[in-house]
Amino acid sequence: MINEKIAVYGSGTIGACEATLITGNGFECTVIGHSEKGLKRCKRTFEQNWDDLIEKGYASKENKAAALKLLTITNKPEQLDGCTFVFEAASEDVSVKKEVYENICKYADESAIIASCTSSLDASVLASLTDRPEQLIIAHPFQPAHMLPLVEVVPNAKTSKQTVSRTMEVLNVLHRQTVYLNKSVPGFLVNRLAQALFRECIYLIEQGVTTAADIDKAVKYAVGMRYASIGLMEYFDDVGFELEKAIAENIYPDLCGTKEIQSTVLNGIASGNNGRAGEQGFYDWTKIDQDDYRVRKQAPFFDSVKEWTMPV
Repeated sequence: MINEKIAVYGSGTIGACEATLITGNGFECTVIGHSEKGLKRCKRTFEQNWDDLIEKGYASKENKAAALKLLTITNKPEQLDGCTFVFEAASEDVSVKKEVYENICKYADESAIIASCTSSLDASVLASLTDRPEQLIIAHPFQPAHMLPLVEVVPNAKTSKQTVSRTMEVLNVLHRQTVYLNKSVPGFLVNRLAQALFRECIYLIEQGVTTAADIDKAVKYAVGMRYASIGLMEYFDDVGFELEKAIAENIYPDLCGTKEIQSTVLNGIASGNNGRAGEQGFYDWTKIDQDDYRVRKQAPFFDSVKEWTMPV
């Protein structure tokens, strides 16, 4: 058990999922939003998360009811009063985050840690937005944030040891797996790996080598399955440096090395074919069952919910 009063600043998808995780482990959670529309959307997402867990048999209606009693959703930042740990899940806009940090410092406990869920902003940039950089740290989750257990923890140059240890304690009691970066780099770990894959996959499609569907099949039935049970670098060691060197000598010269955004992405944005949100991307999303996709997106992580200390 931890002696922290936890809040989430941001009522978007990540904020709603963080609130699901926090209440799902029996802790009270205050979510701070900025509009009535956003608060309603947050509540709807929160309830949908619980309904999915109930449908799959990982939670009960009683657990959901108890979680709702632990939840406060408001657009009044003064309700941060007494909060000692705040997951910041505001939009990726430094002016917005600066205002959020000012509100946290104004209304939350003076010891409050700001744990930013940013996926793209450097820790030093975030630290410059607050008068308490020693209490700021990045705790980057992955969607769906209440299900996928990994969190990337990244300090800034002034983050205190106490902030790191308290953050690790909170994440541990929420049953998160953590990776710690000694310094901030763009994209941290997972998004750097993802962007390298995305760039190569788009390149292969643009070169007429294969299709999005076959790339996804290759990932689902080889890459994903292989590295779900052993690590990427474990596999490198298993193959051995000598063989991996020979493979690299054959493949490195032909890999995509562009540092520009690829034409498929730019053309998609220009035409409104912006992926799922625009109903057309590499796939025609009008032909995809959205409920089925939402459940499939969570499917590998349902078992992790068994670790939760469900509220009753």
